[in-house]
Amino acid sequence: MTQGTGMSVLKTITVRASQERAFTVFATRMGSWWPAAHHIGEADFADVVIEPRVGGRWFERGHDGVECEWGRVLAYDPHDGFVLAWHLQGDWEYDPDPARASEVEVRFIPDGPTTRVELEHRRLERHGESGDDILASVGSDNGWSHILLSFSDAVED
Repeated sequence: MTQGTGMSVLKTITVRASQERAFTVFATRMGSWWPAAHHIGEADFADVVIEPRVGGRWFERGHDGVECEWGRVLAYDPHDGFVLAWHLQGDWEYDPDPARASEVEVRFIPDGPTTRVELEHRRLERHGESGDDILASVGSDNGWSHILLSFSDAVED
C-alpha cells in the first residue's frame, strides 16, 4: 500500500518474520540489503549504519572508508521502531541543519507469524524548494517501495 499525503509518503509491507527479526534486520543489518545504487559517496558503500541510540548517526561507509552522513536518530525503541532525521537535500547533499531535515519513521507491528512494517517519510516541506523533488523520488517505485522490497527479500531468507 502506498499513500501520499501532502508532503509525506507512507509505505507498508508485511514480511514473514517476527517483529524482533524484522526490526533487527532493518536497523542493524541495513548494509546487507540496502540497494547498491542508493548511495551518495563516491565509492560504493560497504555498509549502511544506524547507531542504536537517540542522537546516533545514520550514514553510509564506502569501500574507501569514507563515511557520508544521511541523518540522525531521533527515537529508537527496539523492537517497535525508530525515527530518523533525513538530512539529505534534493541534490543528495547532507545539510546538518535540523530545521531542514525531514523524518523517516519505521514501525514494526506484530501480526501472528508476520510483521507489518510501516514506513512514513514526513515533513518533506522542511526541505524548502527541493521538498517536491524528494517527495517524487522517495514516493516513486524506485524509492521507498523498492527499498522495502529489498528489505523483505533479506528478512524472509
